[in-house]
Amino acid sequence: MTDNTRSEIALRVNDETYRLAVDNRRTLLDALRDDLNFTGAKKGCDHGQCGACTVLVNGQRVVSCLTLAVATDGAAVTTIEGLAGDGELRPIQEAFIRLDGFQCGFCTPGQICSAVGMLAEHAAGWPSAVTRDGSPHRAGELTEEEIRERMSGNLCRCSAYPSIVRAILEASAREAVAG
Repeated sequence: MTDNTRSEIALRVNDETYRLAVDNRRTLLDALRDDLNFTGAKKGCDHGQCGACTVLVNGQRVVSCLTLAVATDGAAVTTIEGLAGDGELRPIQEAFIRLDGFQCGFCTPGQICSAVGMLAEHAAGWPSAVTRDGSPHRAGELTEEEIRERMSGNLCRCSAYPSIVRAILEASAREAVAG
């Protein structure tokens, strides 16, 4: 009898490939945290409503508590642990630290991963619910209103939102100048 409840998958997490046999119902969050010990993504609500578990899959932000691990077989998964390159923090990470974009820190990994994905979406011209006339924005036109809308899927129980918005604005400006 064949076991149809488990699958062999290859998870490419932070540029390293891991082979796992997982239950087909196992979430990416549980595979990351429990099987691979990447504990940066947090289990907040476990219903996809708080964003604490946000990671990047092929460069796009996803809530890993609602994403099945088998659905990411072979995909490039980036967690908070993989954002810094060669020991250097990204501008968004530096801005969060310098501008106090966190208090308790529980939501911070998800906030930062979401911000990285959101900045890429914005740079690619993806409109949001508050984008004027439905026209794509250029990277230099990111506003506080846009950031609040685009980051609305990530909750902060400590209410560090003003600092989070400032950090994202600053990082966006730094990337626009560097880019």
